[in-house]
Amino acid sequence: MKIAAIQMVATPDVDRNITAARRLVAQAADAGARLIALPEYFCLMGQRDDDKLTIAEADGDGPLQAFLADTARRHGIWLIGGTLPIRAATADRVRNACCVYGPDGARVARYDKIHLFAFDNGRERYDEGRVLEAGSEPVAFDAEGLRVGLSVCYDLRFPELYRALMQPPCDLLVVPAAFTYTTGQAHWELLLRARAVENQCHVLASAQGGLHENGRRTWGHSMVIDPWGEVLAVQPEGEGMVVADAALERRNAVREQLPALAHRRL
Repeated sequence: MKIAAIQMVATPDVDRNITAARRLVAQAADAGARLIALPEYFCLMGQRDDDKLTIAEADGDGPLQAFLADTARRHGIWLIGGTLPIRAATADRVRNACCVYGPDGARVARYDKIHLFAFDNGRERYDEGRVLEAGSEPVAFDAEGLRVGLSVCYDLRFPELYRALMQPPCDLLVVPAAFTYTTGQAHWELLLRARAVENQCHVLASAQGGLHENGRRTWGHSMVIDPWGEVLAVQPEGEGMVVADAALERRNAVREQLPALAHRRL
């Protein structure tokens, strides 16, 4: 199956972001991609963290979810909708939700980001826990013979999540993200390739990548990685996409030559 990662430089304007996402998904579909992933916060990179509260939707109802469903149906694709804010139990919190839609436009999965990012190096400070409510359950779904495991951005640093997703083993791990430039430059590709190698499956990473209107700079480098850890395609920075083939033959060859998953003892 051909898979694609969309890279964006999202703005504080939801309508502009949707227009960009619609165009980029159409380009990826025209290139033959059957499964396409948008980045984390494809819909909004606000001026403040709590801007997410103003566009948060009820689960299963809202213009952002309708856009994703309609886009998947229009192109007949599996669309992984990056993330969007879905209302939590309390009014001052949202879930950072990754919603997946099938070729008929029906939602097939929802994963809520489990690990909430915090970082302070004296110059940059982030604390997602001020606005986000953490999820708790790993989520995977089936797409035309592929078992696909979901994760979001900071989750990438927690290999135990991916081990949980490997029971039974996934064929593809997807990582929508908005890695900061600082942490991305140091760790993004390293961690993505490690997740591919240790789980012997393809990894599809769709990122925000560039200087945003709110002054934040994200690392980008959306990429597709094969089960041996080889980077098949990468979009360094700026709006764009990468497309590659998630061939089961490659996965099978790696697992047969080096049966590490069968050798696990813990």
